[in-house]
Amino acid sequence: MSKRKVPLATGEIYHVFTKSIAGYEIFRSEQEFTRMINLLRYYQTNGLKPRYSYHVKEICEYEIGEGEKLVQIIAHCVMPTHLHLILKQLEEEGISIFMNNILNSYTRYFNIKHKRKGPLWEYRFKNVLVESDEQLLHLTRYLHLNPTSAFLVDKPEEWEFSSYKEYLSEIQTTERICEFADILDINPILYRKFVEDRKDYQRELAKIKKLIFE
Repeated sequence: MSKRKVPLATGEIYHVFTKSIAGYEIFRSEQEFTRMINLLRYYQTNGLKPRYSYHVKEICEYEIGEGEKLVQIIAHCVMPTHLHLILKQLEEEGISIFMNNILNSYTRYFNIKHKRKGPLWEYRFKNVLVESDEQLLHLTRYLHLNPTSAFLVDKPEEWEFSSYKEYLSEIQTTERICEFADILDINPILYRKFVEDRKDYQRELAKIKKLIFE
């Protein structure tokens, strides 16, 4: 269960965040980052399906498959110790089911691979309601600047494990995870400027202050 006081509302958009226990590095290689990206894609839909097993061959273009979507992924950023998502809930309990599936699946994978036991996540997830399009736009920028704020890369487009390149239209449609065209009117050139002009100003993005969990 997530740490929340009221049920998440279908049709609403949330900033969803989770992190590893004690800042433990849980994404250590391209394979592990890609694994989480594939899980985001795979568990978007509802209904019975095989586990995304540890033995499944790693592929970048994993089909979502049939079934109704639980969530619409608007933006994402996978960091070495934590995960940021912007999700629209499409089905009742959709976000909870989705998060439970991806976190449990990754825990099984990581524990088998690294020969460890026990929980991997400090909590299932935290969530904050996004109340306006303006708030949402600034929140996407916050997510996409996370890797530069952490000094992992110099430019946000150098980080391969976020949705930033999708927003810049540099990813083929068939490889995209996010759907945001029905919510945000993104001009790739203007969006790049919007993000990169604030690369050194991340802490002062007051418009999303209450949406940041750290």
